[in-house]
Amino acid sequence: MKFVHIDAHTHAQFPAYDADRSEVIKRAQEAGIAIVNVGADLESSKDAVRVAHEFPEGVFAIIGLHPTETEAGGEFDYEVYKSLAEESKVVAIGECGLDYFHIEGNLGDAKIQQKKIFLRHIELAKEAGKPLMIHCRNAMGDLIEFLQDNKAKLNAIPGIMHFFTGTAEEAEALVALGFYFTFGGVITFSNDYNAAIGRIPLDRILSETDAPYVTPAPYRGKRNEPLYVLEVERRLAELREVSTEAMAAQIMQNAKRVFGPIFE
Repeated sequence: MKFVHIDAHTHAQFPAYDADRSEVIKRAQEAGIAIVNVGADLESSKDAVRVAHEFPEGVFAIIGLHPTETEAGGEFDYEVYKSLAEESKVVAIGECGLDYFHIEGNLGDAKIQQKKIFLRHIELAKEAGKPLMIHCRNAMGDLIEFLQDNKAKLNAIPGIMHFFTGTAEEAEALVALGFYFTFGGVITFSNDYNAAIGRIPLDRILSETDAPYVTPAPYRGKRNEPLYVLEVERRLAELREVSTEAMAAQIMQNAKRVFGPIFE
């Protein structure tokens, strides 16, 4: 099967798809879409790996602990995640990073804990030789500073900024560090990210859905799914004034570069 599109960040292993997971994934595959399921904690990371192995090709996994899970008592067992990272279809480490939006307890303590766990993800990514999949919400300044301070611990291709919501200037700082960027359904109904998309080099851009969340137009109100990444590609092509075919080809080249030979 030939894959010419990619949903670089989705969650088809989540309970939202328990009733029709195979059908959802097959719909994407029939459209030539490879998908990468991203874990938010240990169980959903294991599920991502399991689902990846259920399909002989075109389905991959990312394993990690979402920053909001650190406040909820989630623990990052380095050795357990290291073992998962060795699985053949695991292509990155995450979803990790900083999220100050959802903090309910002591802000200072939560920031310290999130940075501690984030650093462990960075160390695992370095040891495993795999990129990071980074989540950031209401913490972009701290995130960039933290990454700059730990630049020596990053891989040559350090990873991907998932669902990037920063400014064009913040994007440039992350480009300088070597990062790639995914954009999802929100760009189909909001112009807030146009400036950043215009500033990021084409060879650093990837497409995602973050399904089941943030469904793109024209499917607003429905459960999101990997098939809808085609709408994201179309919008990216419009914003960068290239054909949808050229954008899809560029995105797949970028995916192969960041995720490695498994996508060849």
